[in-house]
Amino acid sequence: MQEPFQPDLTKWDAWRPDELVPRLADIDTPWYVAAGWAIDLFLGCETREHDDLEIGVPRARLSEVLDVLGEFEPVAVGDGLATPIANAGEQPESSHQTWIRERATGLWRLDVFSEPADVDTWLCRRDERIRLRYDDLIEHTANGIPYGRPEVVLLFKAKRTRPKDEADFAAVLPHLARAQRRWLAEALELVHPGHAWLTPLR
Repeated sequence: MQEPFQPDLTKWDAWRPDELVPRLADIDTPWYVAAGWAIDLFLGCETREHDDLEIGVPRARLSEVLDVLGEFEPVAVGDGLATPIANAGEQPESSHQTWIRERATGLWRLDVFSEPADVDTWLCRRDERIRLRYDDLIEHTANGIPYGRPEVVLLFKAKRTRPKDEADFAAVLPHLARAQRRWLAEALELVHPGHAWLTPLR
């Protein structure tokens, strides 16, 4: 069994969202583009370079996604270490990320977030009182790329607020409807009470 190792971050060469869609076309598992790419899909333009591509899927259905990506190697990532799932036996409960590696080149192509869910309802892994039906969580671009609603994406970006997260918030805020602002403010009060974004949201 291979021991956990430190992944080489210079080996990221992620797919673009439009390159991933055909690969997952034959599954009915709800999935959506998350993080920075989701912001750009919502805005309708590419505002910055993206080092990786992240998607969210129900944890209980992760295997369905991995099955259609069977030519690639799934690697559980957590606490800065990586463990090939084939060697680990199963996805460690402590990890919600699975990186997808191209076997021939060793390049990282995709980061899959395994998230808690209750059948057709997404649950926020930081506070399960925050929940949405997948039909409400996932929006689509004009050419059919599924992405997470921007207010949900911003909730996760609020934890560290790196410069790119602040830039994403500033870019999205003018486009949020009143109901979206209210949802994000209420969720922030639960997860990050007193967060600096609460003032401009109100």
